Amino acid sequence: MFTGLITDVGRLRAREPLEKGVRFEIETGFPMDEVAIGASIACSGACLTVVEKGADWFAVDVSAETLDKTTLDGWQAGRRINLERSLRLGDELGGHIVSGHVDGVAEIVDRGADGEATRFTIRPPAELAHFVASKGSVARDGVSLTVNELSDAGFGVCIIPHTAAGTTFGDLRPGDRVNLEIDMLARYVARLLEKDS
Repeated sequence: MFTGLITDVGRLRAREPLEKGVRFEIETGFPMDEVAIGASIACSGACLTVVEKGADWFAVDVSAETLDKTTLDGWQAGRRINLERSLRLGDELGGHIVSGHVDGVAEIVDRGADGEATRFTIRPPAELAHFVASKGSVARDGVSLTVNELSDAGFGVCIIPHTAAGTTFGDLRPGDRVNLEIDMLARYVARLLEKDS
């Protein structure tokens, strides 16, 4: 489990094809001596398992299914990646509960200044749009966000300078694709309503 509060922005240093999938090596600023082989790290929203590590890097194997359902298939060396280590008992839950299971790929459709902040409009896949609620939570590339408003174009979020500087939000432009995780509660409520119908 994660909170959607990014603890480091890493960099993809290598991409190696596997028989069915790919292995990524990711440089990080957090101490890898505290991270066990087999630990989970959210990499731009996708929960991945550490299979190898060094002092300042770790490797993850990504299945064909994950490549198909996320933006990870397009990742190349040099890409910046939002990183969050999994929660430990007693950690502060400052964002919202995030599983690291990407629901779909969304698109940035607009970016503009809003005072000191930056306002983004994000278009979710059509099948996920009804899960997004004004003032609700979503995770975009692993970042916990509050939805400001809904429109025909998608949903709006406002990013303060601290978040833009500490995540990959500062890199985003219209047309970019991002991993989207809807609020876990919304997913289960929809499932319960579906069963009652």
